[in-house]
Formats: sequence, C-alpha cells, structure tokens
Amino acid sequence: MNPKLIDKPKSKITASRKLSLKIMLLTRAMEQLEQETQDRDEEKLSYLGERLPPLQFSGLSLAELQDLCKQLHGKIDVVDEERYDCEAKVTKHNKDIHELKLKVQDLGGKFKKPALRKVRVSADEMMRALLGTKHKGSMDLRSNLKSVKKEDTNKDKDKVLTSEVTDWRKNVEAMSGMEGRKKMFDASGGQ
Repeated sequence: MNPKLIDKPKSKITASRKLSLKIMLLTRAMEQLEQETQDRDEEKLSYLGERLPPLQFSGLSLAELQDLCKQLHGKIDVVDEERYDCEAKVTKHNKDIHELKLKVQDLGGKFKKPALRKVRVSADEMMRALLGTKHKGSMDLRSNLKSVKKEDTNKDKDKVLTSEVTDWRKNVEAMSGMEGRKKMFDASGGQ
C-alpha cells in the first residue's frame, strides 16, 4: 500500500479553534506560574517572620546588647548546623541517584564499551605525554641495560659444574659443625 493513498482521519476541531485553545492554555499556565511565585514569596516572608522577629536596639543597655548578640550567635549556629545537615542529605541523595542511574543503565544493557585499539607509543612519546614539556632528551631504554660478556658466563658455569660434581658423601663428616663451615667459606674464596 502506498502511504500517500491512506487518508488520515481529519480532526473535528478547526485550526482556528486549536489556536484559540493553545492560547487559552498558555495564558492559564502563565497565571498559575505567577500565582506560584506569589505564594512562594508570601511563604518565605511568613517563615522569616516566624524565625526572625524584628530587632529593637533602642533603649537597650550594653549588657542587654551583648546578650542579644549571644542569642543571635546561638541561632546562627543552629541554622548553620541545619544547613550542613541538609547539604549532607542532598549530597548523599545525589550520590544515591547517580548510583541508581548507573545500575539502571547496566541493567538496561544500553551502555556499550567502545572497542579499544592498540596504539604503539615509544618511550619518548609516553614520557612526553606524562610529563609534558618537562621531558627533555630521548630515553633509550636499551642503552641503560647492562652488557654481559658471553665468555664470562661460560666460565662461571664451568666453575659451578665442577664444584657440584665432587662427591658430597666424602665430605659430610669433614664439613659438619662450625669447622666445616669455615672450610667451605675458605674454599669459596672468602677472606
């Protein structure tokens, strides 16, 4: 079937009627928003009126002013504690919301891990990336390796093999005790 041939059912409301309904809805929404802001302002003023009665400084002595200051400081401390508690609750709830969002995302399975590519980076490029402009000069890791001569290793292996080949049963009694340890130490070339 061709979608162009399908006739959509025509709405029974004319375009001018739709427009007038939209305008009426928007004006009603604006009125409600204004009413909400006025209600909030009135609620704020009534709350402040309850919490903060108007201060009267005239006719107070120095001691009475000091007492008034102490009372105000006490109220400030109480309000700061409440504010801190509220902030702690908000941060805890935000953290919980974030964790729950992650759980939902994991359960939904919509998060796909991107395929990682192998990147070849030389030691110099890696150091430049880590240290930035502080890295100067090239870093050839192979130049820092210790060079080993093959002849020396062969001689060392021969020495080890010849010392291991001797019959150990002959020397058990001779090497027992501290005297034997001293002989072993002297034989190995210690001083």
